[in-house]
Amino acid sequence: MRRRDLMVGAAAAAATLPRVAAGQGARRVLKFVPHANLTSLDPIWTTATITRNHGYMIFDALYGTDAEFQPRPQMAEGTLFEDGGLTATVTLRDGPRFHDGEKVLARDCVASLRRWMKRSPMGQKLEATMDALEVVDDRRLRFRLKKPFPRLLNALGSVASPAPIIMPERLALTDPFQQVREMIGSGPFRFVAADYNSGSLSAYEKFDRYSPTPEGRPSLTAGPKIPHIDRVEWHVITDHATAAAALQRGEMDWYENVPVEIQQLLRRSRDITVERLDPLPSTGVLRFNFLHPIFNDKRMRQALLPAISQADFMQSIVGTDPDLWRAGAGMFTPGTPLANDAGLAPLLGPRSLDRAKELLKAAGYTDQPVRVLVPTDILAPSAISQVCA
Repeated sequence: MRRRDLMVGAAAAAATLPRVAAGQGARRVLKFVPHANLTSLDPIWTTATITRNHGYMIFDALYGTDAEFQPRPQMAEGTLFEDGGLTATVTLRDGPRFHDGEKVLARDCVASLRRWMKRSPMGQKLEATMDALEVVDDRRLRFRLKKPFPRLLNALGSVASPAPIIMPERLALTDPFQQVREMIGSGPFRFVAADYNSGSLSAYEKFDRYSPTPEGRPSLTAGPKIPHIDRVEWHVITDHATAAAALQRGEMDWYENVPVEIQQLLRRSRDITVERLDPLPSTGVLRFNFLHPIFNDKRMRQALLPAISQADFMQSIVGTDPDLWRAGAGMFTPGTPLANDAGLAPLLGPRSLDRAKELLKAAGYTDQPVRVLVPTDILAPSAISQVCA
């Protein structure tokens, strides 16, 4: 329910880079404060969003997803569907190379996708519908399906963690439940392993031989990714006030996923721009432990609904600014036919503590304790999910 914002110092894309470029021989460096520490490097081994983002710096994929959530070719030239959708042949562009200079071949893609399928829910669904995934020649790979899989291209361009990035075959043959230790991709930046210090710094250098797709304009993970920066540095600053001060002093250019109270401070600066990173809401979740008392009884779970006000929760996290949150979100939106069909309409009306108490009493509640857990290591509201036990 909270929209994710990111902070970009006006000195980032608009001011600092042109000034740096003006200096003869000066290298253009972007300094970025990520939302979390990069503890694991393999974007297939983990579902961590920070590692997914790191992966997109280094690796490329056969397809990307644009801002309209449509798949678009990246490393692929296109896909030919035959036999009523039971055969799909993906053809690679002639151009992509890995950071070690080797051309990207179909066998690299097949090995990478097979590894991804073992870890990704979307990949597992795709794998279950396949008879085979095979190399046709250096530039073509073929899916042979038991039944049509209409979302094949969406799967190949998925942005969910883990994303179907392509790595060299020798690395992709690593057990999917073991981490790949060498970061060799074909993306716009090379990972500088010598500079990596977990908890402090991750660095990326521009890959001069990167081959961007010629199709369209940049949009989400689709379109040509043309780096105009020589080096990107991720500086881990866990204290938000310290990160904000570094941004204000010009020591950092970009600060991601900033707490609301600090956003309010930074909005006052004429040299800092606040931009929305994701047009979709980031929804906090209250999940009941339905395996054990008291919430193994559906009546107990329903009894709490009249007592809960989404607006109260959101205002306690992000403040009263209506542009930063929304209510009326959930599995069954209040006032919709789904809520009525589920028998929840009487429970999703105006907030009523008295009604909640009546329902709890009718369900047999006495004085059992209820614990609320917040399992997260990221101190950002968008990362919060709560569990009632």
